[in-house]
Amino acid sequence: MKTNISFKHINKLAIPALIAGIAEPLLSITDTAIIGNIEQNATESLAAVGIVGAFISMLVWVFGQIRSAISSIISQYVGANKLDEINTLPAQAIAIVVLCSLLILAISYPFAAEIFQFYNASGPVLEACIIYFKIRIFGFPFSLFVFSVFGIFRGLQNTFYPMIIAIAGALLNIVLDIVFVYGIEGFIPAMNIEGAAYASVIAQITMAIIALFLLMKKTSISLKIRFPFHAEIPNLTGMIGNLFIRTIALNTALYFATAFATDYGKEYIAAYTIGLNLWLLGAFMIDGYASAGNILAGKLLGAREYKTLIALSNKLLKYGLFLGAIIVGISFLFYNYIGQVFTKDPLVLEQFYHVFWIVILTQPINAVTFIFDGMFKGMGEMKYLRNVLILSTGVVFIPTLFLFDWLDYKLVAIWIAFTLWILARGIPLIIKFRSKFIPLVNS
Repeated sequence: MKTNISFKHINKLAIPALIAGIAEPLLSITDTAIIGNIEQNATESLAAVGIVGAFISMLVWVFGQIRSAISSIISQYVGANKLDEINTLPAQAIAIVVLCSLLILAISYPFAAEIFQFYNASGPVLEACIIYFKIRIFGFPFSLFVFSVFGIFRGLQNTFYPMIIAIAGALLNIVLDIVFVYGIEGFIPAMNIEGAAYASVIAQITMAIIALFLLMKKTSISLKIRFPFHAEIPNLTGMIGNLFIRTIALNTALYFATAFATDYGKEYIAAYTIGLNLWLLGAFMIDGYASAGNILAGKLLGAREYKTLIALSNKLLKYGLFLGAIIVGISFLFYNYIGQVFTKDPLVLEQFYHVFWIVILTQPINAVTFIFDGMFKGMGEMKYLRNVLILSTGVVFIPTLFLFDWLDYKLVAIWIAFTLWILARGIPLIIKFRSKFIPLVNS
């Protein structure tokens, strides 16, 4: 049976994935907006949330690649009508990633001060980083469990349940953020930055519980660990390994950007934090169509429907660019109001608006890159993705950042580097995809 890539079916996958994708940056954006408006040490606390958020995002992105690897394998088996042959794989994969997350927690917790000194944090900002991190890090294993379950659902061509899980977590985080950070007079004391961390951890635990329930009740997937290891485990670990190296390269770019912004001063890192969270929000919105590409590309490859695969890439590209253009339009329409949602500090706002226009204009470029990135993950092309990101970070991002920093562009230097970095990631993927699959259709 030919795979359905109609507008209706693509959006049936993409829109729930889009909503689910927004949840992760929404957790950080909620912390950013609420912390930026507390009465004491708002700028220092906002800077700390940005620095710690960058580090935890690095951990989640590095180890959360299990989602793409699981999704790729399961979707290809679905396309080949062989789903029953991988019934032991998901439980083994989840066990591996959760054990790794517990190890990371145990290693990083005692060295919180050293980690954030490495990000150039010092004084009150460093103190706030340590406080926030030593609470937030306990949500890390639960986040990875949720990411793994998302991968299973995506492989099964289901983005609805991940959306439900993500919405529940995001809404709970917003409510708890307000209650814990600001407090309720006579009942709950204002906990400021600690409250934001507790809110995030409770939201992550809740998402993990809901994910476990839905996986057990709505699928035939068993979480009972059985041996021997599945034959796909070497392939899975190979994919994760390539994605691990790839994500290290990705987070090398984020590290340099965060470290440079921190070194410029607290107003700069606070402004960068706001810009980065908004950039990620736009990226994750576009990522809904990348997720649809991930899911359908794996299935089409498994079914060897190459002509349909090319048609899918063309459709997704149009949808992604259209969504990117909408984000640009809305952002410019509310340009003068967006920054004030996060802070009232005039020095922070000055630096934010100095670069916000660049953040906005990158969104259509992100659309192209992330859609092809998602399709390549679905097809299991992790090695090529790894090589592209290593080269774009080492040859484009870092030299660009150092050059424009030397020219004293400060935050503008960071966002110019990000823009060229995204272009350098996207163009090779388009060339590789078309050169590989067009000959297969014509042969």
